[in-house]
Amino acid sequence: MKIEDFMLPCPTKKFLGIECFGCGSQRAIVMVFEGRFGEAFHMFPAVYTLLLFFATVFLTFVDKKRNYGNILIFLAIINSIIMVVSYFYKHHILIN
Repeated sequence: MKIEDFMLPCPTKKFLGIECFGCGSQRAIVMVFEGRFGEAFHMFPAVYTLLLFFATVFLTFVDKKRNYGNILIFLAIINSIIMVVSYFYKHHILIN
């Protein structure tokens, strides 16, 4: 069995036939753990900020003494910007 067998399908792509802003994130995370860093970035450019976001979320549960709220908000905003820009770049510049 491969890890790809356990990945969740994208409902937007499945039902509407178009990719969402997060399409490719699961495959990109797997590529990072396999050591294929460049391919992961090309698949989903926000993969590294997403992993940093998840690591910070993990820290909020482990380290209860510190407040990571501002860092999480900052990372969420940066992540959203990267996802939106890369989505429009991929679909409007590369396709046309």
